[in-house]
Amino acid sequence: MTTFNQQVRGVNHTFDGLVDLLAKATPARSGDELAGCAASSDAERAAAQWALADVPLTTFLNDLVVPYEDDEVTRLIIDTHDKVAFQAVSHLTVGGLRDWLLGVAVEPDAARTLAAVSPGLTPEMVAAVSKIMRNQDLIAVARAIRVTAGFRTTIGLPGRLATRLQPNHPTDDPRGIAAATLDGLLLGCGDAVIGINPATDSPHATADLLHLLDEVRTRYDIPAQSCVLSHVTTMELIESGAPVDLVFQSIAGTEGANSGFGVDVALLREANAAGRSLGRGTVGDNVMYLETGQGSALSSGAHLGTGGRPVDQQTLETRAYGLARDLEPLLVNTVVGFIGPEYLFDGKQIVRAGLEDHFCGKLLGLPMGVDVCYTNHAEADQDDMDSLLTLLCVAGTAFVITVPGADDVMLGYQSLSFHDALYARQVLGLRPAPEFEDWLRRLGMVGSNGRIVPVDAASSPLHELTVT
Repeated sequence: MTTFNQQVRGVNHTFDGLVDLLAKATPARSGDELAGCAASSDAERAAAQWALADVPLTTFLNDLVVPYEDDEVTRLIIDTHDKVAFQAVSHLTVGGLRDWLLGVAVEPDAARTLAAVSPGLTPEMVAAVSKIMRNQDLIAVARAIRVTAGFRTTIGLPGRLATRLQPNHPTDDPRGIAAATLDGLLLGCGDAVIGINPATDSPHATADLLHLLDEVRTRYDIPAQSCVLSHVTTMELIESGAPVDLVFQSIAGTEGANSGFGVDVALLREANAAGRSLGRGTVGDNVMYLETGQGSALSSGAHLGTGGRPVDQQTLETRAYGLARDLEPLLVNTVVGFIGPEYLFDGKQIVRAGLEDHFCGKLLGLPMGVDVCYTNHAEADQDDMDSLLTLLCVAGTAFVITVPGADDVMLGYQSLSFHDALYARQVLGLRPAPEFEDWLRRLGMVGSNGRIVPVDAASSPLHELTVT
């Protein structure tokens, strides 16, 4: 095990291996304190970041954070590493990669250059460089990256902000779901996905919700995709003829944490192939919807790495993105504040984590979105969410999640409202996904400038949803 040392003002700081160095270099967050791997002081954190900046990128190919022989996510990361793409940056240290990224980000051909090097970067390299970047660095580089995916709408185009319309209901009542769906559609939301978190995970209930959403979509010829966020084994419903658009699954950065979700790499690949076999997409065949969140591995006790040391939650989160890119998803989002203050304590930590997750996912080649959210017992409020939403939109996030009134009454947490998406589109000049925007225009719901115009629900073709 390599020992890293850094002297600051006459004090020598020692870090026992790469796992320890990465954890101590991470900006402060409650989850790492809970795991016992956080820096004990700002001085130790600064020393760790200084030492981490001098680590060659090649180190991450040999000094593995989670052992190769113990973890299939590690094996996937190493076995699929693109050595040719890596050559462009193989001579760099972590600090050198930061400088290179910031230099490339201001060049006219930045998107092409960053896309070319992305397959050569491992999640651990990307997590490491994010730890020594300021918030503005994370935003500047993420904005320069272009990642697109498609199903019935195209996600990730520049100048666009897509939204997930989340019409959850505590009892999966069809009238309640229809009312929330109408509300979101009238406010121009739903171009990323109309996605329901079901109150029950039974295949029968999932099938009923899938048919409900597909009936709404086909009746009004909406160019959008639907999803019921049940376990990936909903692919069984594909065989029975259920109208499955996107296949959903929560994933994490270790084999153990994924096992807790009931999945492994083979099952995820099987689900991806099953979804694609239906050929339901019109502009693309990206069928996976994957959800992540800092702290998921720690919450399941599957966060230990080399030497039995706890791996910091942000590095493990970025490893989940390494798994996600193998599946070529349509959508990936981190539910950044959903797990609770035990992992991200307050608004400052949530904002930082959201920017990190978005940067890391996008740099690894994912159409990355964020559920800008917090739980009611966190030291955060809607002002913090306004700040994070604005920063993410400046950074070019692919999509955000929106719920009626910013309050999910089924899951019991605070997210963004449909009106919040309108705010972001208006102040930053962003527009919905092009296929969805065309549909809104045909219904007279959007002006020539791309802004939603007021529509009386009673006079809209969508009014039937209120009496379905």
